[in-house]
Amino acid sequence: MNAITRPTEAATTAPSEAPSEAPSAVPSGTPSGTPSGTPSPAVDPRLDLAAAVSLAGRTLAAVRADQYDAPTPCEEFDVRRLSSHLVAVLRRIAVIGRGEAPFSVPSFADELADGEWEAAWEAASSEVAQVWADPEILGRTLQLPAGPMPGAAAAAAYTNELTVHTWDLATATGQRPAWDPALLERVLSVVRRTLPAGTRGGRVPYGEVVAVDADAPAIDRLVGWAGRRP
Repeated sequence: MNAITRPTEAATTAPSEAPSEAPSAVPSGTPSGTPSGTPSPAVDPRLDLAAAVSLAGRTLAAVRADQYDAPTPCEEFDVRRLSSHLVAVLRRIAVIGRGEAPFSVPSFADELADGEWEAAWEAASSEVAQVWADPEILGRTLQLPAGPMPGAAAAAAYTNELTVHTWDLATATGQRPAWDPALLERVLSVVRRTLPAGTRGGRVPYGEVVAVDADAPAIDRLVGWAGRRP
């Protein structure tokens, strides 16, 4: 089985140092194809998912111990709770890729203590890499908390969630990730179709759209669409 190549990623920098890179969400190599009957996308959505996983992992690894109690733009989470949720989300990405129920994974990794986030992230990232290496996953119907969707759409949905929460975490801890504008534009094009304004609440875990200038950086427009104020 061939795996897929992860694009070169920009580093995220903490105020004092850059953390080591987390494992890729998908192994490196060249894609062997897309599912029968499925058009080849301009960019394999697993590539963007891999980049989002890696950037989130590096951001998580750069959090200092004295920052765990800090508030985040995601109002119900402090840094500790957001870190716990991020690990849980990554575990869920692996579980749904195996065709299992999304709610078999709790929404928070409550068993982890402060300082255990990075190791847990690396373990979950390796599992995601293994599960999502098969290109046929893009055409399978996967069960997400919001309902069933094709694997390609699921990859885009989780790229969005990880990216928005990475912004939450970076904002709360004073980090300055170097976002990939092309990736962000692809995510925006998807979420504007799948999460239109006025469809918030219930199973949609985002606030109402915040107006952001059309010429604002892509990350500002993305988090504004998710209900954050950049």
